[in-house]
Amino acid sequence: MSDTVSQKAKRPLSPHLQVYKLPLTALLSITHRFTGMALIFGSLIVVGFFFAAASGEEYYNMFLDYAEMPIAKVILFLWSGALYYHMCNGVRHMIWDTGALLTKASAMKANYVVLLSAALLTIGTWAMACPCWKG
Repeated sequence: MSDTVSQKAKRPLSPHLQVYKLPLTALLSITHRFTGMALIFGSLIVVGFFFAAASGEEYYNMFLDYAEMPIAKVILFLWSGALYYHMCNGVRHMIWDTGALLTKASAMKANYVVLLSAALLTIGTWAMACPCWKG
């Protein structure tokens, strides 16, 4: 009897994340939470922009100097991507709350619609905002 108890103790109690492959719906759910947290920090930067603009031309120009740095543009791009992803995924959750798209096949299609919509909205926003596209 002690042999079976010691054998059971050596086995994992549940599948580990390194072994178990999460479905896309679960990955998008986890990503939705992370983008929600990222939006908090990105929103602080946007609030900083409004404070700089309200504080006068000197602070506004100083903020713009920082905003024109390449790393700032990358952060802003990622923040806008997180914003659109979080919004599109939130719309999907609202649709799910009505009882629609709850089958496995329709949920998978909705996953891809969320990812594609977020990517297109992000790229479209930056294409419109980028000065190199303006004639």
